Amino acid sequence: MDEENELLRAKLNLETAQIAWRELQRFFAMGAAIAVSPDLDLVEVAFQFTRDNASQVERWLADGKIEPVSDRQAREWFDADARLWSVVVKPWVLVQSR
Repeated sequence: MDEENELLRAKLNLETAQIAWRELQRFFAMGAAIAVSPDLDLVEVAFQFTRDNASQVERWLADGKIEPVSDRQAREWFDADARLWSVVVKPWVLVQSR
C-alpha cells in the first residue's frame, strides 16, 4: 500500500502545473475550484481528496485551509492575471497561490 500511495503522489505531482486563472474560471463558475492555503502541500491535499479522506478534508475546511474560491478572490486573481499552481482531482480543481 505504501508503494501504491507513493506512486499516486508522484502521479499527482506530475499533473500539477501553473495555470493562468483565466483558464480556470470555468471551473470556478461550476463551483468546482477549491483554494488551498499556501501553507499546505498541494500534492498532499490532492492525494487526500483522491483517497476520499473525508475526515482530513473536513478538518482543513473547518480550519479554513481549503475552501471554495470566493467571488472576491476570483476577481483579484482575474485582475492580477494570476498564475496558480493547480491540479485536477475530479470533479475538483485545486488551486494554490504561492
